[in-house]
Amino acid sequence: MYTQCPECLTIYRPSGEQLGTAHGKLRCGTCASEFDALATITDELPPEPVDRLERHPDDRVAPMMSIPAMRPQAAQRELFGGSPAKAMRATREKAPSFARRARHVEEGGIAWRWVFGSLVLALALAAQLGYAERDVLLADARARPWLERGCALLAPWGCALPLRRDVEQLALLARDVRPHPSVKKALIISATLANEAAFPQPYPTVEISLSDADDNRIAMRRFRPEEYVSEPGTLRRGMPPGASTELRFEVADPGKNAVAFEFSFL
Repeated sequence: MYTQCPECLTIYRPSGEQLGTAHGKLRCGTCASEFDALATITDELPPEPVDRLERHPDDRVAPMMSIPAMRPQAAQRELFGGSPAKAMRATREKAPSFARRARHVEEGGIAWRWVFGSLVLALALAAQLGYAERDVLLADARARPWLERGCALLAPWGCALPLRRDVEQLALLARDVRPHPSVKKALIISATLANEAAFPQPYPTVEISLSDADDNRIAMRRFRPEEYVSEPGTLRRGMPPGASTELRFEVADPGKNAVAFEFSFL
């Protein structure tokens, strides 16, 4: 930067520290005059020959500084009255009472909407988990009574729980296999099935396996409940607790190698 003494026209190159010491006032080393260095301050000298530096007008508008180099923490605290949060609270306190009430109602409404939305999502997630684990829940002795009470309340809307299933409490009391009396190369397999549970159970899918003397399976067939229970009402009500029922199956004769058979309930 360059500046010029208006008395003797000596041009100087002051530093920022020298300009800041007396707020832009300098004393000429040639004529000892005190002058305003900012009046002719310039970044570059004009081309030779140099006579007088251009003097800046006194009525110039101060330029607006838009991009700060930095902002000290102390200046920020002073600007925001201690902290941004405190300044925001002060702004709210200064707002008119009707504006504060409106903001309170709006914020309360937003909060309740979040709570309601979260509750709906939680219920939807619980419903999805319950549906995915429905077989486990329906078989759980602790959860079953609660599910039955809830379904009873929803009975007008068609809620009906499937029968509880526990194949471990199904017992095979008797079984028999013999040639079919009227169909060649066919067998009749009969069994007595008992429900030892304290609750009614659905009729199971019955798997019958026939094996040879070396315990190798040579034939297998599965019978769904509707294939061996002809009455729809009986099928819907299931096997009563403590009751037994006779099962009868007709299968093709796999030959003389079939010497053993086995029942499984699915």
